[in-house]
Amino acid sequence: MTSFTAPKGTFDTLPPDSATFLAVRDALTAPLRRAGYGYIETPVFEDTALFARGVGESTDVVSKEMYTFTDRGGRSLTLRPELTAGLMRAFIEHKLYAGQLPVKLYAVGSNFRYERPQAGRYRHFTQVDMEALGVDDPALDAEVVALGVAGFAELGLTNYELQLTSLGDAGCRPQYREKLQEFLAGLDLDEETRRRAGLNPLRVLDDKRPEVAAQLTEAPLMVDHLCDDCQKHYDEVREHLRDLGITWTEAPRLVRGLDYYTKTTYEFVHNGLGAQSAIGGGGRYDGLSKELGGPDVSGIGYAVGVDRTLLAMRAEGLVGEPQAKVRAFVVPLGDEARRRGLQLLTELRNENVAADFAFGGKSLKGAMKAADRSGARYAVVLGERDLADGTAQLKDLTTAEQRAVPLTDLARTVKELLS
Repeated sequence: MTSFTAPKGTFDTLPPDSATFLAVRDALTAPLRRAGYGYIETPVFEDTALFARGVGESTDVVSKEMYTFTDRGGRSLTLRPELTAGLMRAFIEHKLYAGQLPVKLYAVGSNFRYERPQAGRYRHFTQVDMEALGVDDPALDAEVVALGVAGFAELGLTNYELQLTSLGDAGCRPQYREKLQEFLAGLDLDEETRRRAGLNPLRVLDDKRPEVAAQLTEAPLMVDHLCDDCQKHYDEVREHLRDLGITWTEAPRLVRGLDYYTKTTYEFVHNGLGAQSAIGGGGRYDGLSKELGGPDVSGIGYAVGVDRTLLAMRAEGLVGEPQAKVRAFVVPLGDEARRRGLQLLTELRNENVAADFAFGGKSLKGAMKAADRSGARYAVVLGERDLADGTAQLKDLTTAEQRAVPLTDLARTVKELLS
């Protein structure tokens, strides 16, 4: 019979390593919850046009990497390649803009892109995404960046760099676009790159091929052609970041992989990950809501890869041995002891003690081996004589010390010993 394996470019997150994955996810979201961001969950698949319009047809994400299919009703649907477009669709559909602004949202979810699998880049990956919608305020930009920094601080990450720039807006980018297209027209580019330059010339600045990058050294930069309003906005963002003690590197050639960014744009790059060094990033996207049929309101956000952050933590030596799943292990000896032992198991858990049980009718020797393998600190051994005495034997699996404890006090006693 054929056995199945995970699709190419995907992977399984298994215990005990999955506990670290969950800890990273929760640490990245903790600053968002403290800042009043509410959790939102959107469908894993959306109308294909949502991503074509929201992400941008000139991006590799839309042109090459989306998992698109036709459903039984003839609709073109796509597994989400990123989270922002779906959150903005929900913001518009449910008229969240009619309430207090900014609307602060965060999500955690899987995304899917057909990319060449390599270390740090997969076809199925998990992101923590946050959005602050409806207000254009440099102070809000600074808060968003600071929350990303706070998430990494929760994990102890230090060997990363915040790269920052401004991509202007609809007022100044068209003139810059013309200058850039004029420059690109004089280069030796292949037809596909020229087509991309016609759709969005900024995409060409993101080209990593040496033969293209070498021709871009004198390319005009958006940050040198900002209008007065965008320059003032960018100056204020940086002033707020300085006030918050956040350092950054000016990155005038930074072009994120999605088309909707305007004004403040940034990326978190880790120095220990090689070519795929970005662990997160984001920016402002003042025209996205209108582009998707909503009100003309601004937004800013970021996405951080949980998988990539975990790789960064490993690179810094921040991932230790997985913690034990349970702290107490109940070992019943005999049928009556099994019945009372199952009750003890529930009592322990009701006291918030992580506990497990010797299921499967194991012998005392086999049950104690299972207790050792579980990583538990204490074994609760319950035999027929113990039952008659109304006690259980509480054994410290680290020191081998053992004592009788009344059944009525056992759960509380274990909790106190572990506190």
